[in-house]
Amino acid sequence: MEVGPRDGLQDETLVLSTEQKLAYIAAVRRAGVRRMEVVSFARPDRVPQMADAEQVLAGLDDPQDGYIGLVLNQRGLQRALQTALGEINVVVLASDSFSQRNQGMSTEAARDMAAEVLTGARQAGLRTGAVVSAAFGCPYEGEIDPHRVIALAAALADAGAHEISLADTIGCAVPVDVEALCREVRAAIDVPLRIHLHNSRSTGLANVIAAISGGVTAIDASTGGIGGCPFAAGATGNIATEDLAYMLSRSGIETGVDLPRLLEAVELLESTLGRTTPGSLAKAGLFPVDRTDRV
Repeated sequence: MEVGPRDGLQDETLVLSTEQKLAYIAAVRRAGVRRMEVVSFARPDRVPQMADAEQVLAGLDDPQDGYIGLVLNQRGLQRALQTALGEINVVVLASDSFSQRNQGMSTEAARDMAAEVLTGARQAGLRTGAVVSAAFGCPYEGEIDPHRVIALAAALADAGAHEISLADTIGCAVPVDVEALCREVRAAIDVPLRIHLHNSRSTGLANVIAAISGGVTAIDASTGGIGGCPFAAGATGNIATEDLAYMLSRSGIETGVDLPRLLEAVELLESTLGRTTPGSLAKAGLFPVDRTDRV
């Protein structure tokens, strides 16, 4: 699942226009990506990069065709329900300290609010997902008790989430922990499991393999590897969509992604942002190298 238009752009100092965002989304779509988190219904004064959520959705051909919006509270849900969006994600931080700084409430209060949002979204006919953020570690509290994460995931599944996601928000996880936690959460819920990985400590792609072994069926990634968390120092970019798609393809896992077109989307993104992005494939190129134009 592509998260660059939301998680990626929210951490950029440059605020893209609605037209630039739509061009970026269209380029990723042309590469074969069919699920994409494209907007956040956050407060514009806190996340100005996402202030035009309604305008972005209005510019899509079919907002219900695989597009997702992040909803943080009831106000965000009401905004989402005024659009043609077909799916939302809610977020609950596994750490009380992080939750207080990010959402101004405890984890327990955030869980209860997320459950209310999930109920309202399902009643309105939307597909729903729930993210347990900072599931592998917190910038303020350090290690997170896995049983706390498992309980949160189960509670959100019971509240009606169609999919649960575990997020390594600060990129501290290592493969052995990822596989173990994914297995335990997968055993506790009866809905699909997704993983959201950051590459802050260069363990992102290794963690993907561990997550697959642990039972995940969807993986978040951001074109070019852009992104982070505005409220967590040191939380650098997501794993790069193109790097992920290359690794999975070479591993015999079909993704439906057209890698040359995906690299075109990276090129457009870099041109729009005015800088190179952290991903590796755009720098190294595809392999095997196409030598048909040489003698």
